[in-house]
Amino acid sequence: MCHLAGIAVSTGWMAGIRGRAAGLVEASGFMDRVRELLKTAPAVHADETPARAAGGTRYVHLACTRYLTCLHTGDRSSEAIDAGGVLPGYAGVIVRDGYAGYGHLTSALHAWCGVHLLRDLKGLYEFEPSQQQWASQMAALLIEARDAAAAARAAGQSALDAAVLDDLVARYRALTASGLAANLYRRTATAKDARRIARRFRSFEDLILRFATRPDLDIFSNNEAERTIRPVKVQQRGSGGCWRTLTGLADFALVESYLSTAAKWGISKLDALRDLFKGNAWMPPGLEPAG
Repeated sequence: MCHLAGIAVSTGWMAGIRGRAAGLVEASGFMDRVRELLKTAPAVHADETPARAAGGTRYVHLACTRYLTCLHTGDRSSEAIDAGGVLPGYAGVIVRDGYAGYGHLTSALHAWCGVHLLRDLKGLYEFEPSQQQWASQMAALLIEARDAAAAARAAGQSALDAAVLDDLVARYRALTASGLAANLYRRTATAKDARRIARRFRSFEDLILRFATRPDLDIFSNNEAERTIRPVKVQQRGSGGCWRTLTGLADFALVESYLSTAAKWGISKLDALRDLFKGNAWMPPGLEPAG
């Protein structure tokens, strides 16, 4: 209000308005519409982030695409993830980080965020370049595979050439074995990290290479989710580090779902709020713009 109209208002007044907006979003059927659309998406990006509320730690959970946002709150359990109403029974691809809490979602395929993996490989190599060359080579392989998938997608191909994919997988497995062997009997903290990362690549090959086996989908990274969930942290910093009540956090998640989705469709937040308070809540017309 201060930025828009030069009017100073109290925190309590703003909390009351946010609560009213959350109620209108819930009553409008907006969240049901978003959940319905997300369940039809070929890929959904998922993430979660901690939020301080009512003197404790809660989590804000996210399921989103380029054009849709669904946020809800809870703890970090699988039950809390399911409470969002999107991922249980979802049969597409869930793009996520390595959090094990998503493992029960067996009706979907899973894709491990490649950017997180590149970050871990980079840190390992830079800490001990003379011993962790496999990490640098693995990072280069992931980037090569990412570019090959992007080129296939641009060409309208639903799969990589079989010979190309076979070569990538063979080199992937060789580097994984090399990383594990080079650190198996070394008793240093860096070697321990290297073993953990190499074992991750060995155990989760399907998830890590999902972007290469499904090049028709842009799923190498989970950047979409990280961008979408960032306002939680921004709001938390602006609120003195926490929300005063659990209801306030839940209201924030509802309103942010509405405003974020509208913004993804090019609708200004002010226009979206005006429609909401006039009893004509904006609704996403589909999974993505036509054409």
